[in-house]
Amino acid sequence: MIRILLAEDEQAMREYLARALEKSGYEVVAVDRGTEAVPLLEQQQFDLLLTDIVMPEMDGIELARHCSKVSPSTEVMFITGFSGVALRAGKSMPQAKILSKPFHLKDLVLEVERLFNKEAASGQI
Repeated sequence: MIRILLAEDEQAMREYLARALEKSGYEVVAVDRGTEAVPLLEQQQFDLLLTDIVMPEMDGIELARHCSKVSPSTEVMFITGFSGVALRAGKSMPQAKILSKPFHLKDLVLEVERLFNKEAASGQI
């Protein structure tokens, strides 16, 4: 089963996203800040880091950079409501997918499916 680490500081959004991904068959571990995600990335294996960019203590870009060091096989997908921040994230992590808020849950699920179907087709999973 594909494991997703979700870092989202807004509780309602975090619960909403986690529920949608779990209903789609993914295992989701959800945290409310990047600093809470760091030890999980260091101690467990995740297939995807799904992170908000703007969060307290540690932003999603910094978290994604840390992820690429400690778990280079983990894919990264950003979610944000700020277009300027999305541009900065795209420059920092050009291989990462960026979803801009607001988005439909089906779009998120489709992007996750697309990401892992692409990898399965290329033999990476």
